[in-house]
Amino acid sequence: MRLFGFAGVRHPPLRLPRVWLLGPDPRGVRQSLGALCILAVTSVVAGVVLGQSHERLAELPGLLLLVPAAIALPGKIFGALGSRLGTAIHTGTFRLSLRSSSVVGQNVWASMVLTLVMSLVLALLASAAASSLGVDNAIGVADYVVISLVGGTLASVFVMLVTLGMATASVRWGLDPDNVTAPMVTAAGDVLALPALILASHLVRYDAATPVVAAVLAAATVGSLVAAVRSQAPLLRTVLRESMPVLVLAGLLSLMAGVTVENRFDVFSDRPVLLVLIPGFLATAGALGGILANRLSSKLHLGLIGPSVMPQRQARSDVALTVGLALPVFALLALVSQGAGSVVDLAGPGLGRLVGIALVGGALALVVVVAVAYYGTIAAVRFGVDPDSVGIPTVTAVLDLVGALTLVFAIEAIGAG
Repeated sequence: MRLFGFAGVRHPPLRLPRVWLLGPDPRGVRQSLGALCILAVTSVVAGVVLGQSHERLAELPGLLLLVPAAIALPGKIFGALGSRLGTAIHTGTFRLSLRSSSVVGQNVWASMVLTLVMSLVLALLASAAASSLGVDNAIGVADYVVISLVGGTLASVFVMLVTLGMATASVRWGLDPDNVTAPMVTAAGDVLALPALILASHLVRYDAATPVVAAVLAAATVGSLVAAVRSQAPLLRTVLRESMPVLVLAGLLSLMAGVTVENRFDVFSDRPVLLVLIPGFLATAGALGGILANRLSSKLHLGLIGPSVMPQRQARSDVALTVGLALPVFALLALVSQGAGSVVDLAGPGLGRLVGIALVGGALALVVVVAVAYYGTIAAVRFGVDPDSVGIPTVTAVLDLVGALTLVFAIEAIGAG
């Protein structure tokens, strides 16, 4: 059996209530809401790290350009991996095996190669952006390469384990992977990526060593890509071919989010609680889009909806679920951010304003979430591309930029105090 690159021994598909096929059921709503709440809480860990690292960011001018893209990268790559595994679970072709000839093994191999390549691409793009923006005393290209590759690899190893764990748990406990994978993988990426990035930042600005380390890492990355392209693993090559262009575009959009935040660094630096809010806000917007894209992708694979311009009834029910989940989670995110900021004594605009900023920015971002998730998914099908490979990277990348813009707009409109 083959379906968008999944082939192998057929196993019993995941047993879900028939109501899931037609629309959101109470169990699915609880699963999604629970996963999003976990994301909101855990992403604050990354936010606190970011808020407390504002002095480190000031010591390494230009590093903030890389932060949104680097934080989002594991979620994009391994969220897409989770989506592909979710489709395999639904269609009964999933088998947990890391052999290079297996479906899971080739997907994991592809994901790690994509992590290395995209970390290098993001480093080069961030360096070019810092130069074009004229950032004073910006870190050099070798510094960007070391920070991005070391931090990205450290985080991705653990996020990969979370992704495989969620796929296995979905099979064992009957969870719907479309409801839980995107927010849980995003949560893992948020918690791990930023600390790994800050940790890696302590390896740079050594005049003799840093360029050598950067050259070795870049050479290893190119070598891994060449080996993957020349391999005899067809699914590996397919995932790389379909994912690379989307991830490069996603990286550009995420980098523009970094430019947006960098340009308003004075506001965020004066009110560090706003920095605490950033990772969770961007991650929540992207996870909502990921949930919607996953559900739509599975229904397209199963023939329950078609790629029509106007959403069909089952697709509209998924859109309604996404809207219903969004505002409570954005409000919770603001509350948790304020509480965490108070614990570590970070200045902020006050609870009322922070909740208003999160809700206004989230509502504006939600419009884009729905449009990009739906039309991006059906466009992938019409162009003959696996929506599991491009849906999550596309929606999360767009939401990185749009989320940053709507958050800055909400701050300007409501005021930071």
